[in-house]
Amino acid sequence: MKNYKNIIYALCGLSFCSVVGGAIYEHLNIVPQWVKAPPASLAMLQGEYGAKLEVFWMNIHPIALLLFAITSILFWKSPRRRHILIPFAIYLLVLLITSVYFVPELMAIFETPYATTIDPSLVERAHLWESLSHIRLLFIAIAAVYLPLGLTKPEKKAAE
Repeated sequence: MKNYKNIIYALCGLSFCSVVGGAIYEHLNIVPQWVKAPPASLAMLQGEYGAKLEVFWMNIHPIALLLFAITSILFWKSPRRRHILIPFAIYLLVLLITSVYFVPELMAIFETPYATTIDPSLVERAHLWESLSHIRLLFIAIAAVYLPLGLTKPEKKAAE
């Protein structure tokens, strides 16, 4: 039962990598489609049969945050702490920025009524959102690589 802490740490890493994986998937498959020609290209996300991307995000973020908090507590006095807290801080900062800019801007774009025409100003906003979102993704991807490196560190400090 001694290894339960490592299992929690691994689950934390898995949940955070799920966040990154979901973001990569969206940036490779979903975002390039809807930014092409809004509002016409928004049909894939609107209406009764539109993709409900928020279902994934509203479930994975609380899980990842909870596991980060538990892992931080479990390894607070460990050499691994830095490898947990730095990604956790980056994740929290990204979530804050996401809630202040990315989600409101995304909702404003997505709530544009469907039309078969293309709105150049909406295309410009969508491309800006996409470009800034790539930067956001880069930060969490780097954090996701750094997090599991803590598992290579000893759980306890060496005796002096």
